[in-house]
Amino acid sequence: MPAARRKPVARNHAEGPWLMLIYRVPSESSRARVAVWRELKRLGGLYVQQAVCVLPDRADLRASIDKVRKRIDELGGSSIFLTLHDVEPETRDQFVEGFRGQSEKEYAEIIEECETKFVKEIEFERFRNNYTFEEAEEIRQDLEKLRRWLDKVEARDWMKAQGRDLAHQKVAECEQLLEQFEADVYERVVNEAD
Repeated sequence: MPAARRKPVARNHAEGPWLMLIYRVPSESSRARVAVWRELKRLGGLYVQQAVCVLPDRADLRASIDKVRKRIDELGGSSIFLTLHDVEPETRDQFVEGFRGQSEKEYAEIIEECETKFVKEIEFERFRNNYTFEEAEEIRQDLEKLRRWLDKVEARDWMKAQGRDLAHQKVAECEQLLEQFEADVYERVVNEAD
């Protein structure tokens, strides 16, 4: 059941064409439904209704949808894969706004994560006077997670959603805070060694 291999026609993803996956998985297994849903959301899929997902027509997404369809088959389900070329302007606008909304939400979550969890973690460690290499390394790993998350969101932000620049700014601010904390850790470790 692999999707036909066609090159996407449009470079401006807002104009289409669009990929649509309609699927059914056995209703007795919520695990199967969640697994398919999670994979399509990870790809950046926009659900237009239950078990109907839309994505921009891109070669990488076609290949990923092939994998999802194989997974659906393995779970005992079925799927229909369509390429939509002639989409009414109102529907196209719904798709574009839906994708933008998804990306804007994700950027907002990254911004919130930076402003709350990351900043609070450094403040808390300063309050505890916990200036250790291990703590700095743990916080560095949190920063790397934020960067990977931002990269993933940006990679599926096909419609140029708002929030991208602010998310980059907040991650950069987190890095500056961490660098200051690391410098303080270094100073304390060196002073304790003397």
